[in-house]
Amino acid sequence: MSENDQPNQTEATPSQEEKNFAMFCHLSAFAGYLIPFGSIIAPLIIWLLKKDESEYVDYHGKESLNFQITMLIAFIISFFLIFIIIGIPMLIVLVVFQLIVVIIAGIKSNEGVYFRYPFCLRLIN
Repeated sequence: MSENDQPNQTEATPSQEEKNFAMFCHLSAFAGYLIPFGSIIAPLIIWLLKKDESEYVDYHGKESLNFQITMLIAFIISFFLIFIIIGIPMLIVLVVFQLIVVIIAGIKSNEGVYFRYPFCLRLIN
């Protein structure tokens, strides 16, 4: 990971409101369990509303969207692999991984940390 991957963390500490919206960017992904594509739509809405107001929320919104798009691609691949049996354990692992990492991201973002998802495609810069 190079220095340019994350914003300069020595800048002013984000306000509690910025931390809350950053956390909502991550945790709103759970809407995908209730609404089709909600895991992408909910973080996208929060990010679009707040990205111009806060660099901190902008960073976490992009991270959340990149991770959710990556997970969507992985779920689609796993779905097709169900026909050769390997897709079922892959789906289980993906769901557990997504749950754990999204919760960690929400907690870290609320603590003021610039969290970076592992195994994530960086599609939105």
